Amino acid sequence: MSNVHHPRNAYGADGTYVDVHNAETLAHGVHAAPWGQGAPGDTLVAHGTPEARQDTYRPARESTVPAVPVPSAVPVPSAVPPEPPGPALPRRADGTPYAGGAGTGRAARRRRTRDAERADSPMRRLLPLLPLVPQALVVAFLAGGTTAFVAKDKAVELTVDGKPRTLHTFADDVGELLAEEGVRVGAHDMVAPSLGTALDSGDEIAVRHGRPVRLTLDGRRHEVWTTAHTVEEALGQLGVRAEGAHLSVSRSRRIGREGLALDVRTERAVTVMADGRARTVRTNAATVGEAVEEAGITLRGQDTTSVPPGSFPRDGQTITVLRITGAREVREEAVPFPVRRTDDPALFRGTEVVERAGQPGLLRVTYALRTVNGVRQRPRHVRTEIVREPRAQVVKVGTKPRPASVRGADHLDWQALAACESGGRADAVDPSGTYGGLYQFDTPTWHSLGGTGRPQDASAAEQTFRAKKLYIRRGAAPWPHCGTRLEN
Repeated sequence: MSNVHHPRNAYGADGTYVDVHNAETLAHGVHAAPWGQGAPGDTLVAHGTPEARQDTYRPARESTVPAVPVPSAVPVPSAVPPEPPGPALPRRADGTPYAGGAGTGRAARRRRTRDAERADSPMRRLLPLLPLVPQALVVAFLAGGTTAFVAKDKAVELTVDGKPRTLHTFADDVGELLAEEGVRVGAHDMVAPSLGTALDSGDEIAVRHGRPVRLTLDGRRHEVWTTAHTVEEALGQLGVRAEGAHLSVSRSRRIGREGLALDVRTERAVTVMADGRARTVRTNAATVGEAVEEAGITLRGQDTTSVPPGSFPRDGQTITVLRITGAREVREEAVPFPVRRTDDPALFRGTEVVERAGQPGLLRVTYALRTVNGVRQRPRHVRTEIVREPRAQVVKVGTKPRPASVRGADHLDWQALAACESGGRADAVDPSGTYGGLYQFDTPTWHSLGGTGRPQDASAAEQTFRAKKLYIRRGAAPWPHCGTRLEN
């Protein structure tokens, strides 16, 4: 031990920590500046008040207390430079950070050790009492404090993502240990035992970080997390049946912290119906078309399947192969012509004359004929071509007022003639269909008199008018049996 007496505390007036154990020993009779008032480099004497300047040095041989050897294991406080603050660490449930605030790893342990030595070390508490107690009692006290200090140290094994290491720590629980070691954990990470579990020497702590996996399983995309280190281990964690499955990457592929994309097609049972026969296969095909090929079935020509060939085959699905034969059929179809009527003041009202006959058009229509598994389907229209445009029919319509009488025939009894020929019915038609109307005109005669259509469709007045014109031309000869009635 040094012959310099210990100060009441280990800090100077300016707050600087002083290593009193390594201070220079003064010669007998040499005085130093009062405590806390010396210049840098001056020797400090911290016994009594700052005004004490008498020589207090007493050689060891003059001491009344027998010398006792001090164990080398007694911790000696030393000045440790402060560590810079580290990144933010996980916090407890009450919001307080683990490891006493900022700082991680060895720096946190050094700071904890320094603070413990400054605040609670037996040496500090003992320093003001050294002149008053025997050295043997001081040594015993220091030895007990050292034992308690060492008892807080724990040897634990920390395994992070499969990499183990043995540590000595003063942390109280798992969360504080991880904070000291700078191991960050999130919602997708696994920590065993949990963060709040108290630590004892010999404990084993395991941390496995979560890894994102962009999984496409049987055509459906999922975003999942896993703590597995390999693809095969991840499939087991996610409950994916890997037997017989197709994987986009090797099963032994390691999964980094950044994750990976994984496409998995599990084995499925698919039934294919073709040519009157059913075939069931187990497949991990990506499309229906591939599954049909694996069933030994070949699609030819226009053949297809009951579901889109590019769709994903589902477990238990039944796929029907459609054998299709097809042909083309071309048909010619007439297009009716339009009729365009124009007024003609030179023609009597009710008279129509065809000035230009119409002509129907012609279309060429193409149809697709299909037979599916031997059954003919409804023709499907493919295209239409115009071979000939239709030509409109032009009809003149008379607008001239019809005369009320015909000179030389008005005095005859036309009512008696009509009663004899048709019973007085304007729409009468003979059994042969040749003659019609009040006066039983045949169609050619009716048209020669300026009539249109059929005589039985004309009004009674028009029929009488045409009959009078016929009488002027031919007399009563057109009515050989009833013509005599005109003279009555």
